[in-house]
Amino acid sequence: MDAPTSARVDSWIWAVRLAKTRSAATAACRAGHVQVNGERAKAAQPVHLGDEVRLRTTDLERTVLVARLVSKRVGASVAVECLVDLTPPPPPREEVAVTVRRDRGAGRPTKRERRDLEKLRGRSAED
Repeated sequence: MDAPTSARVDSWIWAVRLAKTRSAATAACRAGHVQVNGERAKAAQPVHLGDEVRLRTTDLERTVLVARLVSKRVGASVAVECLVDLTPPPPPREEVAVTVRRDRGAGRPTKRERRDLEKLRGRSAED
């Protein structure tokens, strides 16, 4: 039996567990969140061995190389062998920007609170 030479990009993303469902992978392709070799990919676009696939999700952008072609969902241990993850590690928690959250219903910030927020964000009052 010959090995396949290509697979649909949405099917491959789902099969290697980058997306929870195949329909979510298809929706990501339709929304333009998937690139194959630097170009926007439609759901039915074929991927080949060695292709670079970029998938943008809500919190990060995953960059992977296709190491093995699969079109059916595989186990997690097999899925790891099907791709080479090139995604850079996330920045340390200390470098992540501090976000200030106000309690819901607390109303607008006072002048003092607004100045404190501006100081925390590193902006001056004139900006």
